[in-house]
This record gives sequence, C-alpha cells and structure tokens, in this order.
Amino acid sequence: MRDLRELDKYRIDDLPDEDKKYCGMFCVPSKNSGRNLRVIASTDMGWDHVSVSLISRCPNWLEMEQIKRMFFDYYETCWQYHVPYSDHINIHPNVLHIWRKHDFEMPMPPIEMV
Repeated sequence: MRDLRELDKYRIDDLPDEDKKYCGMFCVPSKNSGRNLRVIASTDMGWDHVSVSLISRCPNWLEMEQIKRMFFDYYETCWQYHVPYSDHINIHPNVLHIWRKHDFEMPMPPIEMV
C-alpha cells in the first residue's frame, strides 16, 4: 500500500501521525461520476484492506480502479474476493473491498488472458 499521507487532502479522520501512513478514512471525488467515494483503508494481520462505498449504489469498475491506483503502488497486485455466501457479512449494502496480502504473490493468469 502507498504511504497514505500522500492522500491527506482527502482525509476525513484525525488519526495520530504515526497511524496515518497506512490507515484512515477518506472522501474521494469519483473521476467517473463526480460522486464522493467513502474509503476506509487499513493494514492489519498481514493484509492491506480498502473498502469503498457510495450512499446510493455500489462503486463501479472505473471507481474501484481509481481507488486501486490511488491507494496501492503501481506494481502491487490486489484483488476482490467473491467468498461463499455463508461467509458474507453485509454491514453496508453498497461497499466493495480491495485486498492485498503482504507476504503472498497472487498467481496471475497468462497475460494474454488478462
């Protein structure tokens, strides 16, 4: 994950300085729709995690891609999970998540398939 202090102009929390590098709450204008994306970023238990939400709908592909580019380094592979229904925890109906494991390189399909 990037150093999130670079995104302080979007920050809507008042975390102590030592926590701002990899954690925070942000309000980011969507380049696609102009709506405000609410973003919560954290790093814990060997994982980087970013949740992205809108009030009236789920973020679309372009909005998720924008957040990925802003919050993760260009060389980092991140992913969204589609877990079994029994593992769903739906606290907010319009939120999507991006994950990255610190000590794991996600297998990638052949480049021709991406």
